[in-house]
Amino acid sequence: MYHSSTPSAAYPSTSISGIHGQLLEVTVVSGTKLKNTEFISRQDPYVCLEYGSTKFRTRTCTDGGKNPTFQEKFTFTLIEGLRELKLVVWNSNTINHDDFIGTGNVRLQKVLSEGYDDSSWPLQSKSGRSAGEIRLILHYANAKKPAGSHASVAPPYHPQAGPYSTPPPSHVASYPFPGSGYPAPSPYTSYPPNSAAPYSPNSAAPYSNPQSSAYPAPYPPPSAYPPSPYPPPPQSSPYHPPGPFPGIYRPPPY
Repeated sequence: MYHSSTPSAAYPSTSISGIHGQLLEVTVVSGTKLKNTEFISRQDPYVCLEYGSTKFRTRTCTDGGKNPTFQEKFTFTLIEGLRELKLVVWNSNTINHDDFIGTGNVRLQKVLSEGYDDSSWPLQSKSGRSAGEIRLILHYANAKKPAGSHASVAPPYHPQAGPYSTPPPSHVASYPFPGSGYPAPSPYTSYPPNSAAPYSPNSAAPYSNPQSSAYPAPYPPPSAYPPSPYPPPPQSSPYHPPGPFPGIYRPPPY
């Protein structure tokens, strides 16, 4: 049985629900004092993460040896009721099968309750011996933090007596009331009372042109010709046949 770097008593098991479908970010930071599976050259470790049916693998840290560095982030979709994440560390071989270094379980209680967890998780070999540690940074954005977890509580507000907490002295002149500077309203209305006779268009005086009353009517201009009689006298039409021409004519027969 191995022990985590974070004691479980510090984070008692509490009921956390409503996480199904939410996102959990896992950053694989580094490994420390990993079991060495190579005897001639330096080993090339990599980390596999498993949560439910979701699996991720880091890149291979070539010549990482016992203290490799990864710095890779992965995102898991949380499953209701599943509170552990499994990690397995392998040594990559180009000729033979990869060598098993160690495995461990990551408990998600702290990150689900507080939203953040930066811890190193121990590994076990096949024989149950210590195989080093893997540092992970877990982040859960939808955590419901308790009231006194990390939030700073502001001190209660106590109002202090200032220079304006008491009424001003009586010798200080106060401003006049804004309405006192305006004149009092007049008792007379601006419009005639309703008892006045209504307007009638027939009773209005007829319109007279001021020019017609000020000046006499002009006389017609005098004419240079006498007025022509009416009706005009008959005139000889130029289309009547001319009279008999002077000369000798034969007497008419009887």
